[in-house]
Amino acid sequence: MANERTANEIEHARWVREMFGNIATRYDFINRVLAINIDQSWRRKVAKMLAPILAMPNAVVLDIACGTGDLSLELHKGAKAKVIGTDFCRPMLELAKVKTAKQNAQIPYIEGDGLALPFADNTFNAVTVSFGLRNFASWEDGLMEMSRILKPGGQLIVLEFGSPNIPVFKQTYDFYFDNVLPKLGGMLSGN
Repeated sequence: MANERTANEIEHARWVREMFGNIATRYDFINRVLAINIDQSWRRKVAKMLAPILAMPNAVVLDIACGTGDLSLELHKGAKAKVIGTDFCRPMLELAKVKTAKQNAQIPYIEGDGLALPFADNTFNAVTVSFGLRNFASWEDGLMEMSRILKPGGQLIVLEFGSPNIPVFKQTYDFYFDNVLPKLGGMLSGN
């Protein structure tokens, strides 16, 4: 299990929690700008991929690193399954709760660390993490923890940026992510 952490992992988690706490109120805006608003269509695709599970009344789906609840809300639309969101940054969860209440949705949000989730083994039919795995102190431990809480045959979907292989797209992507994104992100977040 992923409960024994190094000093570097503890410091990394503290830094990530603090950073997201500081930008929580601007997070949705920053995310839309930096992802050029494509993130919303990607979330819809995740919900579509999970449609068979979301249609099951007894299924339970966990959205890890749920942030302000965008994916949790997308998964909840028309779902018969129970959707739960978890994040280790309380200010992000508070915003998720407000956003969810405005949409009259019923999604419980639980404060929890993706490396030591407060759930029993084999609990969830599906687990998602969108744009969050990159912030884990240990990807391997995070994925092991997700595997632990997934029911046998359950589905894990990780939505994350990746680098394209086609040269012209790769050059554009690398330029954007190496030069534009850090400056724009820093400017928008004040971080």
